[in-house]
Amino acid sequence: MTEHGTSAGVPRWVKVSGLIAAVLALLVVAVMLINGGEHGPGRHMSSGLSTPLVDVDERGRQLG
Repeated sequence: MTEHGTSAGVPRWVKVSGLIAAVLALLVVAVMLINGGEHGPGRHMSSGLSTPLVDVDERGRQLG
């Protein structure tokens, strides 16, 4: 005879934890897609830089 209340399967808390992790992962992907991929170091730079990133002369030519 089998005992009642015992199970050889995966515990319920593991299933629930996996489901929550999967939902959170899908939520993160959805937010990244909706955001338009605006992430990375370029996001932290202003669009109107006051100083150039390279040295240029008065004609706009790159120096040395």
